[in-house]
Amino acid sequence: MTNEKIKILILAANPVDTGRLRLDEEMREIYEALERAKMRDQFEIISQWAVRPNDLLHAIVKHKPQIVHFSGHGAGIEGLALEDDSGHMQLVSTEALTQLFKLFKEKIQCILLNACYSEAQAEAIHQHIDYVIGMNKAVGDRAAIRFAEAFYQGLGNELSIEDAYELGRVAIQLAGIPESLTPILKNLPKPTAENQTSSQQEQKQAKSEEISPFSNVFNISDSNIKNVSGSGTINYQEFSS
Repeated sequence: MTNEKIKILILAANPVDTGRLRLDEEMREIYEALERAKMRDQFEIISQWAVRPNDLLHAIVKHKPQIVHFSGHGAGIEGLALEDDSGHMQLVSTEALTQLFKLFKEKIQCILLNACYSEAQAEAIHQHIDYVIGMNKAVGDRAAIRFAEAFYQGLGNELSIEDAYELGRVAIQLAGIPESLTPILKNLPKPTAENQTSSQQEQKQAKSEEISPFSNVFNISDSNIKNVSGSGTINYQEFSS
């Protein structure tokens, strides 16, 4: 039995040539939400600031988190805004992000992209990761913070990812912020019992239809053999022309 904690990797980027975000407040609320939670001892938060593309790669490879949280700016289909070595914006494409997370699909369970217009990335990434949350339009600081706080409060108190997501949306509503429909959850459908049974039956049928090269199966549709009856052993030979 393992006592491995659930790792939450929080990546923050606010390039100097982009609008100022309240990332420090968001980070504080996430920490406090989990600190108050019933299951707080089961979570470990790893945070990294002023994230550059290489920092993103190294952090994923090193820590292998179950949950990845990005706070910063999004640019729609153009990607997410990280920083270059001088602190200016460097966009990371949706394709690059998708390929990176695909490599860790067996480990990462959920990704939260708390950035404007990040639904495009969520849509692509969720083909490989079970749960991905993105924003379908610009999201204000207050809504982003309230959503993140409630989401992790839910996870820390044994809610499912789906219910924690809904809790985050409710928290935005309770705060009187008209942005509760901005967070969008993308999740891979779980196979139902009916689908599993159907798949198993198809596999069995496929196996039964496989013909061994040495089986006694004949195609006699074009032959003159009729009214075959009786019992016994059929001997046959292969003839080559």
